[in-house]
Amino acid sequence: MNIEQLRADTPAVEQLIHFNNAGAALMPKPVIEVMTRQLQLEAQLGGYEAAAQHLPELENVYGAIGRLINACPDEIAVIENATRAWDMAFYSLPLQAGDVVLTSTTEYAGNYIPYLQLKKRRGIEIRIIPNDEQGQVSLSALKDMLGDDRVALVSLPVIATNGGPVQPIEQIGALARAAGVLFLLDACQGVGQMPIDVQKIGCHMLAATSRKYLRGPRGMGFLYVEKSLCQNLEPAFLDLHAASLLTPETFKIREDARRFENWECNVVAKLGLGAAVDYALAQGLEPMWQRIQHLAAYLRDRLGEVAGIKPTDSGIIKSGIVTFTCQGSSAVQVQQWLAARDKRINVSTSTFRSTMLDMQQRNLLEVSRASLHAYNTEAEIDEMIEALLRMPRS
Repeated sequence: MNIEQLRADTPAVEQLIHFNNAGAALMPKPVIEVMTRQLQLEAQLGGYEAAAQHLPELENVYGAIGRLINACPDEIAVIENATRAWDMAFYSLPLQAGDVVLTSTTEYAGNYIPYLQLKKRRGIEIRIIPNDEQGQVSLSALKDMLGDDRVALVSLPVIATNGGPVQPIEQIGALARAAGVLFLLDACQGVGQMPIDVQKIGCHMLAATSRKYLRGPRGMGFLYVEKSLCQNLEPAFLDLHAASLLTPETFKIREDARRFENWECNVVAKLGLGAAVDYALAQGLEPMWQRIQHLAAYLRDRLGEVAGIKPTDSGIIKSGIVTFTCQGSSAVQVQQWLAARDKRINVSTSTFRSTMLDMQQRNLLEVSRASLHAYNTEAEIDEMIEALLRMPRS
């Protein structure tokens, strides 16, 4: 990859070291320029009029996302964030009392809470797929669990918010398909970081965000729903965009995945998402993934040189999210120390409240999280290590 160009396209790297890409990555110039242009046009013409001038570009967002994940444009819905995209898919499923949802120990609390809500409301059952010795979903256990004909859904993240492993999603998808069970994939930490191909994965639904590794704006995400499934799902919420009023007594839901959208949206952010997808495609997802994995491996090696640092990543395939604990310092203290003005290094913390099942299983309350992107460098990692070596501890 042309690292110099990646960094030239990312103005903020001149002022800080950004290792919080799993939270919100730094937007590249093409994204900033598209959004700035549209915002200025809205100020000059009005929001509706500005959008009308860029209808082809807005329509092209669906095609770009389709190319990104190998889906058809009519299988894509652009929704205000990944949480709402995931919710729109999950709550449209006709889950009934006794139906079983299978998930992983690495499930995000924002997804697990809806499971509990439907357990309370409808009487569904939640079962956790055990991990194998490497810390990822046990495929043999999953196969056995799918033998229960009450299993209606497999739902899990490709990469957890608190780090690896990268789940074996293609094998999971194949097992779910063979059992005739729906597969809902949370790809928030995967899209933009690694190649994601819904045809190879075999997932029926996928939700993702704009702001993380895809490097788009906040407040924007998308949902993929397989065409053959889409028309069988009725969204929990409808409006005059998702459906048409035929008579005072009847309405018709649109046939494509945009039935999960609503009329009002952030046009500026939607165009920014499209620009971010175009940018990622132009760079190449496979080279991006290789670069990110290289940097993450380099950071893990260098963390081994710092006394008291304990890596907490697991899995056969690890992602660009590097997590660790630091003896004598809390994750918040590590974050604050690295963010001090003379260092300007952004990392984050991940607590048991976001991935409770996994963290409790591993006796962790919190971890420090450094999430790397392709525009980061080995020199930036070296600066972080030097800062950690100087950090005072209690």
